[in-house]
Amino acid sequence: MAKLAIVALFGLFLVPTLAFDPRIVGGKTASAGQFPYQVALKRSGSFLCGGSIISSTFILTAAHCVVDENNNVYAASLFTVVAGTLNYNSGGVSKTGKKIYVHESYGNFKNDIALIELSSAFTFSTTIQPISLATSAPPTGASIVISGWGRLTTSGSLPSQLQYNTLSAASVSACASSGVNYGGLLCLTHSSGNGACNGDSGGPATYNGKIVGVANFVVGGCGTSYPDGYALVPYFYNWIAARVN
Repeated sequence: MAKLAIVALFGLFLVPTLAFDPRIVGGKTASAGQFPYQVALKRSGSFLCGGSIISSTFILTAAHCVVDENNNVYAASLFTVVAGTLNYNSGGVSKTGKKIYVHESYGNFKNDIALIELSSAFTFSTTIQPISLATSAPPTGASIVISGWGRLTTSGSLPSQLQYNTLSAASVSACASSGVNYGGLLCLTHSSGNGACNGDSGGPATYNGKIVGVANFVVGGCGTSYPDGYALVPYFYNWIAARVN
């Protein structure tokens, strides 16, 4: 079988190139307060990735969102986290980064997880809330909700409003069929024309009201029939808890 391209869902340099479509790769537009834990991550003022509020001062995201091409960690002060809004360019509450934690074994799509400690705490409200960490992996076939401001199609435009979709937790064999299979990986299956895309990196995948995954990569492009790759939060639970607590 030909080797498939694995593409990180990195959001930098995203410029709308297609006519606006109100859906993210088969998704729907979110309503106010539907995803109060969802944040937009900006570097030097430009939208980059998604993330999730897991405490008043900590954001969970992907490692590739906070490092350069040589895996050097950017200065935390370059990052702004925007919460409490459906439009990352309008409204909401913004906080700057204080410190960044990248998994020590991050590299080659593995252990793609990071934390951003904020310079000041978020005040929780109906539109800004933390999400709990899952402590066990979702069962195969479970419905998993993803959200983000990623491209609507491969090389497509960015949505003006937060989008979401429902995917399915894949079996180990289905994950392996995509050409990637290692510890700490959650694969989410979907039909063609659905799934995550560039700009969704670092964003949440949730099951039963808890975060189970962090968006990492797609295989062969956005909206293909191959599974999307997410960092499995329960696998990294102790790593996360040791730094947040």
